[in-house]
Amino acid sequence: MTMDVELSEQERSLKTIGTVSYLLHTIVAVSAVVPGVQASVLLLIAAFILDLVKKDDAAGTWQASHFAWRIRSVLWAGGLYLLTAPLWLLFVVPGMIAWAIISIWFLYRVVRGWINLNANKAIEPARP
Repeated sequence: MTMDVELSEQERSLKTIGTVSYLLHTIVAVSAVVPGVQASVLLLIAAFILDLVKKDDAAGTWQASHFAWRIRSVLWAGGLYLLTAPLWLLFVVPGMIAWAIISIWFLYRVVRGWINLNANKAIEPARP
C-alpha cells in the first residue's frame, strides 16, 4: 500500500537524507552478512554523522523517529560488537556466530526502517 501524501520541501529533503542514510546502512549491513564482502565502516560512520547533524531538522515531524531509529541502531550494534569482540580472541566460532546474529538484527532494523520511510510513516518500536 502506497501513500500518496504531498510532502513539503523540508519533508522531501529529510526523506532524501533518510534514503541516503538507509542506503549507506544497507551497504554496510549486507556486507556484514554476506561472506567475503566487506564494506568500509567509514560508510556507517558517514551515515551516523549525517543523522546526528540533521536530526534536529526533523524535530516534530514523523521523520524524527527515523533519525532516532538509525542512531539507536548504530549505537546498539556498535556496543554489541564491542561486547562480543572478546569471543573472537578466545573462541573464533562463537565470535562469528555472535557477530552474524548482530549483523542480521542490524539488517532487519535497516530494512524495517527503510520500508516505513518509503511509506511516509514513522517507525515505532515493536510492541510485545
